[in-house]
Amino acid sequence: MTVNKVSRREFLRIGAVTAAGVALAGCGATPAPTEPTAAPTAAATAVPTEAAAQVEQVLRLITDRVEMDWSPFRGGGANTRVLSLWWTPPSYYDGDGKLFPALFTEWSPNSDFTVWTFKLRDDVKFSDGSPVTAQDTVATWNVMALPATQHQRIGLFISGVVGFQEASTGAATTMPGLVAKDDYTVEVTLTAPDPVYYMRVGSSLISPAKASQCVGPDGQEVLEWWHTKNGVVSSGPFVPESMDMDKGEVVFVRNPHFFGPAPKLDKVTVITVPDAAVATTMLKNREADGHLSLLTATTIDDLGADFLAGPMIPKGQHFWFHANRKPTDDPNVRKALLMAINYDELFQVSFPKGPNAKATMILNAVPGADDPEYVPFPYDPDGAKAALAASSYGSAENLPKMMFVGISFPAAEAAAQYIAEQWRQVLGIQSVEMKAQYDEYSGPDQENVQIFRDDVATRFPDTVAYLQGSIHSGSGNAQGKMGGYANAEVDRLIDEAATKGTDDPDRVNLAMEAHRLFREDWQFIPWYHESNGKMSMPWVQEHVLNMDWQRVDPWEIFIEA
Repeated sequence: MTVNKVSRREFLRIGAVTAAGVALAGCGATPAPTEPTAAPTAAATAVPTEAAAQVEQVLRLITDRVEMDWSPFRGGGANTRVLSLWWTPPSYYDGDGKLFPALFTEWSPNSDFTVWTFKLRDDVKFSDGSPVTAQDTVATWNVMALPATQHQRIGLFISGVVGFQEASTGAATTMPGLVAKDDYTVEVTLTAPDPVYYMRVGSSLISPAKASQCVGPDGQEVLEWWHTKNGVVSSGPFVPESMDMDKGEVVFVRNPHFFGPAPKLDKVTVITVPDAAVATTMLKNREADGHLSLLTATTIDDLGADFLAGPMIPKGQHFWFHANRKPTDDPNVRKALLMAINYDELFQVSFPKGPNAKATMILNAVPGADDPEYVPFPYDPDGAKAALAASSYGSAENLPKMMFVGISFPAAEAAAQYIAEQWRQVLGIQSVEMKAQYDEYSGPDQENVQIFRDDVATRFPDTVAYLQGSIHSGSGNAQGKMGGYANAEVDRLIDEAATKGTDDPDRVNLAMEAHRLFREDWQFIPWYHESNGKMSMPWVQEHVLNMDWQRVDPWEIFIEA
């Protein structure tokens, strides 16, 4: 088989981006990202060998669950991880967090960042040959916002659009803030300034579909429009050929009308194998090539470190203290609990072979994550004992039972048990309990859980967005896991940073100041930052995942002998 290599630079050559940069620069914003100026790396320019060309170019992916609903409008589920195979996103991030245009070729705001104008490529087509238009984009985003659609993450992308509140509650079926100015121009009006809105929409989770196929006369999503039995059309490099929901098998083939380079793969299959051990054996025996979500305690031993190797993404797993429950309502108790932990050992017992990285702070994989002024929590047993003695409780004997929740996978269990043992040895705390789910506690205990294991993340690499979703008092994390945590100065700094453009250093500087100030409240146990493993075997080339768990440039993937 002869395969022609077309680089991302060639694929994304869009002269109009220069004009977008000029427009943005004129209003004080950062220009829309263009193609990287550096030469492609050797990996990026790899070409299938003659031997590889003789290998059947079929990528066989495993999922561990049967999912009957494959609508791209759900924003969640394992099948969401293959959206880039069959849909063209507005724009997308590569594995290193760089933004690239796709359907949208240029973007520009008005002077106060409340109105954004996006230009679409005019050569993007659905698999039936019809164009992808601004009208399709607006209709798709409208229907994604509706409660009946149940898109799990739509608020991350368009919650700031005028009319989103009404649409998300079912009071309206369209948003006045979304307008198709012509076939290839979308205008978005926001309720408040957002200098990074163009970054928010860089995701396959909001890829436009064909409006006449997916939106009914009532404005609601058409039932099973996405199924091959209903003649679904898509816009990505592949199109589904067959879907057997009962068997849990979906087959994708090349999209004859894809506007980009012809994929090097002929076909992609997704099969369901619930048992992790069976899936691992299939991968080792080359009966499958990759997995959508495999992560067991022995994955690295079984499949090698390369299977889970990948760039760091802006996501971390930590243990959060409830600010309004005893005894973690006392700052000195929180300080004692934190200083009793050896963070090197905490990470080692959790991930002795990787692939993740030890966390000392919240920020990672965003500007400011290398803040030299941030001081990690110390391991200081004597300081921990002194802090507990200075607390309102005085000693461990006076503390209520310490309760963890979210201990729902082996690494979390290992980490929580290590923390509990450190508290016992250093502070004398004897009564500790841990459960997977909140509702596993009952009676008074359920209202007294003090320690919550959960992740925080941002869907795009922005420092402010990361902190808005983790430590700002308006975040779900602060309201839920930290029990109504609020620091007025932290909020003020984050809110001010959010008004700055991406070319203004104060956007990051103010956010870092808020981050350092939050540290002084001793509100969380830092655990680990996540890497984005490629989840594929060594013979799969150019298989890179981004922070959305999407295959970056899927047309480049090929199977090597």
